[in-house]
Amino acid sequence: MTNSDILAQFGPREAMEYDVVVVGGGPGGLATAIRLKQLALEKGTDVSVVVLEKGSEPGAHILSGAIMDPCALIELFPNWKELGAPLGQPVTGDDVQFLSTTGTINTPQFLIPKCLHNEGNYVISLGNMTRWLGQQAETLGVEIFPGFSAAEVLYTDAGAVRGVATGNLGVGKDGEPTDHFQLGMELHAKYTIFAEGSRGHLGKNLIAKYQLDAGKDPQTYALGIKELWEVDPAKAKPGHVVHSLGWPMDAKTYGGGFLYHLEGNKVTLGFITGLEYSNPWLSPFEEMQRWKTHPAIRKYLEGGKRISYGARAITCGGVNSLPKTVFPGGALVGCDAGFLNFARIKGSHAAIKTGMLAADAAYAAVTGGRQHDELTAYPEAFETSWLKAELEASRNTKQWMKKGLYLSSIMNGIELWLLPKLGFKSPPWTIRSRVPDNAKLKPAKDCPQIVYPKPDGKLTFDKLSSVFVSNTNHEENQPAHLTLRDASVPVNINLALYAGPEARYCPAGVYEYVKTSDNSDRLQINAQNCVHCKTCDIKDPTQNIVWVTPEGGGGPNYAGM
Repeated sequence: MTNSDILAQFGPREAMEYDVVVVGGGPGGLATAIRLKQLALEKGTDVSVVVLEKGSEPGAHILSGAIMDPCALIELFPNWKELGAPLGQPVTGDDVQFLSTTGTINTPQFLIPKCLHNEGNYVISLGNMTRWLGQQAETLGVEIFPGFSAAEVLYTDAGAVRGVATGNLGVGKDGEPTDHFQLGMELHAKYTIFAEGSRGHLGKNLIAKYQLDAGKDPQTYALGIKELWEVDPAKAKPGHVVHSLGWPMDAKTYGGGFLYHLEGNKVTLGFITGLEYSNPWLSPFEEMQRWKTHPAIRKYLEGGKRISYGARAITCGGVNSLPKTVFPGGALVGCDAGFLNFARIKGSHAAIKTGMLAADAAYAAVTGGRQHDELTAYPEAFETSWLKAELEASRNTKQWMKKGLYLSSIMNGIELWLLPKLGFKSPPWTIRSRVPDNAKLKPAKDCPQIVYPKPDGKLTFDKLSSVFVSNTNHEENQPAHLTLRDASVPVNINLALYAGPEARYCPAGVYEYVKTSDNSDRLQINAQNCVHCKTCDIKDPTQNIVWVTPEGGGGPNYAGM
């Protein structure tokens, strides 16, 4: 039964009216809602705001390194320390390392670009930070609906966004309503702000519908795979930050590691793989496990215990790929648009700042009697903001990284270290990248096969045990939220030409090729394992896989991440 059939039988949906609907309860979405309520309080007006969050609570689906620059938080809450924001561990030092198979070259401190110096920043759990932001939002009167997935954009007859509809609950795998069926609801708004994070399902559709990326480079992504460890207290160095380049990646493939020491003998670490890689035999998950075996990383982990795991795509094209951020009735903020600064490996401050800028524009529009038009004041404010200047300075970073380790190291060194010393605020040139990540894969027969070592269960692990510690769960009797445009493509194209890359680029064991009774191949989709990283939606070579929202509340429940 299609959604149209369900609506015909069970509709109409209940509708709720708000001034502003925010889709996504991450830093960007919550900052939007908080700023709207702050403005209303300051000016003695009333603005109704609701936040939809597909996770079981704000922060449940949030994953980042993370080092936080508090600059935007200070603007949002100048008294954040008194309010108890969970920024408890200042950065105490930075190391940037180039790894060979067993060796380590430490970059001299004076050669580390300013963007990788983290004085004044904090090593944090972004999940805990998001939970705190949710508490502040509710204190200000923001309504937050956790466990509700925004599944559909609603439009006016004139083609403007007028809100969203949440997904239906209690639909069985066969698409038929079960005894527990509950129709989704509509949330109508004068303006709808989309803050879904990287490769947002609705944001992607809005960019296509309104051609917001016209004239821009294709957006480019990376996959971040992260683990949280409790380590031997003798090895803990609270506030110490390590970034690495080189091994285990070859010189033509971008990848880098991070290892950050939290308080309480905790270490957060992970590996980032650029999704423009060309060898379909590569597995980002296995590369991350292999990276942990390097002596420079292993020394911190031996004798410790892994306590959590997660994975998430990172939007990293910068201003070269930044789409138009407004359209009739709404706006994109944070990583839904692509505001992350990849050179700094930071996006939470950008999400908060863009949420605030969008809120300023939406507040002025709502209190001025407007609705469903473009919030042009938002992109205009961004153009004159410190965030725009910051992103311009690193606009070529990811583009250089696509050209290999050695050239990118030289050119990013020039742009991020030398040019600022010569007085340049941003590079005097722009590097373009016109090929999307999914089009970069080469045929498997033309690439060397990569054989990864088996996990030892102490330092290195397999995918399924990793998914287990991510606390991922979905209602089993529901339609798969990982859909195929054409069911014949996986076997006829992906398996035949690329040796089934989805079985390797997925960090959660969702995709596997199995033999049927007649010995033919079939793609099996284990949607229950999905950690909502969005890699399949990005990297599938024919863009045949489409990620849609599962039932609200499903997915990971990250603790301390």
